[in-house]
Amino acid sequence: MRTNALKFFFVLLLSATVAPVMAQFNLGKALSGAVKAAKAVTLTDEQMTEYVKEYIDWMDKNNQVCADDSPYTIRLKKLTEGLGDAEGIPLNFKVYYVTDVNAFACADGSVRVFSSLMDIMTDEELLGVIGHEVGHVAHRDSKNGFRTALLTSALKDGISSQGGKTAALTDSQLGDLSEALVNATYSQKQEREADDYGYEFLKKAGKNPWAMALSFRKLKELQESSGAQGTSKLNQLFSTHPDLDSRIERMEERAVSEGIEKPQETGK
Repeated sequence: MRTNALKFFFVLLLSATVAPVMAQFNLGKALSGAVKAAKAVTLTDEQMTEYVKEYIDWMDKNNQVCADDSPYTIRLKKLTEGLGDAEGIPLNFKVYYVTDVNAFACADGSVRVFSSLMDIMTDEELLGVIGHEVGHVAHRDSKNGFRTALLTSALKDGISSQGGKTAALTDSQLGDLSEALVNATYSQKQEREADDYGYEFLKKAGKNPWAMALSFRKLKELQESSGAQGTSKLNQLFSTHPDLDSRIERMEERAVSEGIEKPQETGK
């Protein structure tokens, strides 16, 4: 998933030139796909912005977004008050009324929290999840991950720029892109940096940064209760947060060393 897109391109091109000609191998089609992939690699930031907007609009359309007067929306709005932007990227928050237990942040600062996650997490735990995801946005991990997922799809389906404008994605391509993003993983270094950013981000916004450790503790509880090898949708959330024990320890030690009082956890 995180393999460099150019490497994919050269491997594909090499395969096309050295593989024996067989009935099931369409050399012309393979080369055509490689050319389109090369075009996709040259996507500009402006084109990437268009694709990100298209993706988040599609996600909002294909998931039930909680109304402004929904208790979920009211709770999230109160919870995220003061969380304005991440390194100049404006944040916007919505709740999806879905059964999956998850949350994600997109490269444009769109943060989407699933209602089922809100059902099982306290305010502090939710803030920790949000802080961490915002960290990936601030460090451009989300943007780079989106580009990788898009290029992977481009290699498969031939997404490319046309005359300076992005080619519109089909529902099938958007679905593939969504699946790729759900299964995306970050390096341990990226995860630690997102943790550290989330800690400082919450602290600067007047929130208690103990939220980071509390969120990871809840993820660990969920992991243990569902089974690490389970197939539950829940695994999509904690599988992206490896080595929870050390991350809990890091965040707790930091809060203690700074003399920050652990909050009395509020109800859901």
